[in-house]
Amino acid sequence: MKGTCLCGAIEVTASDHADVGLCHCATCRRWSGGPMFAVHCGSDVRFDGAQPSAYRSSDWAERGFCPACGTHLFYRLLPTGEYMLPAGLFQQQEFRLESQIFIDEKPAFYELSNDTEVLTGQQVFERFASGNG
Repeated sequence: MKGTCLCGAIEVTASDHADVGLCHCATCRRWSGGPMFAVHCGSDVRFDGAQPSAYRSSDWAERGFCPACGTHLFYRLLPTGEYMLPAGLFQQQEFRLESQIFIDEKPAFYELSNDTEVLTGQQVFERFASGNG
């Protein structure tokens, strides 16, 4: 998969993926203005062109963005180096929505009709702690 930020200063390359997970947590919603449609890409992700800027948003993760246009480029787990990339970077890729996390933090003003797996924040942390995340 190849995608770019809004201004084209950064190109993102990752292996092909078809599944998207949706995060409703308050931090993702504050960062993007809505839920984050995330493609789990592992650690094999390449950024070419300008150097992404990063913000450490928690003890375990950082979020990256283009320093020129502000496009969100990644959420990266620090312990594993795994990247979650916004699906919107990849305009030519076909995706299917597979899961929703932090469903307990989803505001009432929107509702999705997709039939997906749904996890609360507690369930996400339990899955991550067990090594099955």
